Amino acid sequence: MHIALQQMLEKYKCESQRDYLNAPKEIIQEIALLGLWRAKFQEKAAFYGGSALRILYGLDRFSEDLDFTLLKADNTFQLDTYNQAIEKELHGFGFDVKVEKKINSHQSTIESAFIKANSKIQLLTIEAPASMVDKLHSMHLIKIKMEVDISPPRKFSTEAKTLLQPIPFSVNTLTLPDLFAGKIHAILCRPWVTRVKGRDWYDFVWYLRQGVAVNLIHLQERLQQSDAWPHKKDLTLVELKNLLLTKIEATDFQNAKKDVLPFIKDSQALDLWTKAFFVGLLEKLKGAD
Repeated sequence: MHIALQQMLEKYKCESQRDYLNAPKEIIQEIALLGLWRAKFQEKAAFYGGSALRILYGLDRFSEDLDFTLLKADNTFQLDTYNQAIEKELHGFGFDVKVEKKINSHQSTIESAFIKANSKIQLLTIEAPASMVDKLHSMHLIKIKMEVDISPPRKFSTEAKTLLQPIPFSVNTLTLPDLFAGKIHAILCRPWVTRVKGRDWYDFVWYLRQGVAVNLIHLQERLQQSDAWPHKKDLTLVELKNLLLTKIEATDFQNAKKDVLPFIKDSQALDLWTKAFFVGLLEKLKGAD
């Protein structure tokens, strides 16, 4: 095993098969970020979403996808060159992966690709115990979706965060108040009906626990882009709480728990999840200055 992989793996303290599947997925994500840094991707885009929160800010749950936003709209943007950079970087660390661009059947403001790898091969790469490897189907895949918003909402700020593994490098990311705005936008606007995205609610609790304030100006930009705030007046904290209250009342939190359980280690963190719990949390929500 590459010495850098060994060092990265040590922090996970893997015990279960789920641990051994989540760890290489996240290591692949971090090495993909390194490949993007070498390709100067951060000059055009910023990292956001659950994986940014996990990798850069210490969110205590695993996240599946890599989400980015261009710093300014560019309908001609293509991922192809950056996909090659990711693939090259991962091959250099011993991972047998393919990075495939997703072809959209209709016009979209999202450029997408998938990092795909055979799970058994990757577990062998990190020298997982044979008992864990043998339980996997030979066709089981590690699949990481990567998306870039090429027509992003405006009025957000970015900052550079440093990762030290596998080598020291920098990642351009949205600031926490803007990331929180993106998370609340997801809570309010995801088109789930029966499949509740419990991970969004888990992250919502995390932001409040950290005392992060939401950037209402950026959130309004996002909501207006999604036709979820058609008003000409500015979005206020009181109005946002009312929008969230309506969403909470419509959410099945038992289904939400099922969604997030595979991504956390302590299931008791969800014991208080009820509508009343989340309604009470709204008192802690604050807007950024």
